[in-house]
Amino acid sequence: MVDGTTNVTRHGSEDDQRAGVEAALASFGKLTRPKGLKGQALEAWKRYIEPASWLDASREPAAIAFCELWSEFRYGPTSFPAAKHGQLRAYMSELGLTDERNRVLDESKKDKDEFFDD
Repeated sequence: MVDGTTNVTRHGSEDDQRAGVEAALASFGKLTRPKGLKGQALEAWKRYIEPASWLDASREPAAIAFCELWSEFRYGPTSFPAAKHGQLRAYMSELGLTDERNRVLDESKKDKDEFFDD
């Protein structure tokens, strides 16, 4: 579902999928920010993880690792090794942060079309 490859024959209806997400939330609980995050890691949590409403507590280790890697990247982007870039991208993908369909668009910042928008 996060990858956008949902298929009714494999994954069930949208209602079934939503019920599965709700069951996971009930089972694992809501993802909450750990107290130890500071600096850029904390900013990454607030910017990328908090708005990701589809994440539950089962994703906490990946979310923390992503934030810590992000902090390391922001501290020294020119010395950030390629292997860690790969890890960072893998965590982003695992958390569903790279899929544009998961982004909430702020309609107030969207450019208006002079012919079609009122």
